Amino acid sequence: MRLERAFFERSPVTQIARELIGMVLCTEIEGQLTKGRIVETEAYAAVGDRACHAHLGRFTRRTRTMYEAGGTAYIYLCYGIHHLFNVAVNQKGVPDAVLIRGVEPLHGVETMLERRGMVKAERRLTAGPGVLSQAMGLTTAFNGHDLCTPGSQIRIEDDGVSAQLQDAIETGPRVGIDYAGEDALLPWRYWLSGSKWKSPAK
Repeated sequence: MRLERAFFERSPVTQIARELIGMVLCTEIEGQLTKGRIVETEAYAAVGDRACHAHLGRFTRRTRTMYEAGGTAYIYLCYGIHHLFNVAVNQKGVPDAVLIRGVEPLHGVETMLERRGMVKAERRLTAGPGVLSQAMGLTTAFNGHDLCTPGSQIRIEDDGVSAQLQDAIETGPRVGIDYAGEDALLPWRYWLSGSKWKSPAK
């Protein structure tokens, strides 16, 4: 069942980031269906989080997508190479977001392998925000895409597994945000304990 807007238009962002663990990210791009179970996320809050792109109300060409309604894809280019897939959450005008950092491949593995130039479904296929975007065909061309519209090329589904995994979730600091000072220590990264599809970042 596709997650409806009501799921995303909530707060706090940390709760949504946790509840997304176990949900299924789906893409239907160029006629190819791919699915991956979300095993790692990071939360970014508009208020009181110096790691957030929209901290202190920053509104730029890049961050304006974060101000859209919850359930909007926020995809940006990192280091000019990696397309990172986030979901804007909370009410329209409040730029909270959740970064999807790792998924377990479920469907369309051959398509994922082809996109990644790989021959075997090993960890580096989808364990990391940049590689999972590549495997699932997600680029900045889909920035601003509505995940909640019926027939959307990108959606997140609840197949009933997420609720069963909530007690198996670990937390820790987010990755690559040393510039955020004390906020870099916030335990706002969530991952499924024991999953081999968690990103290798420490």
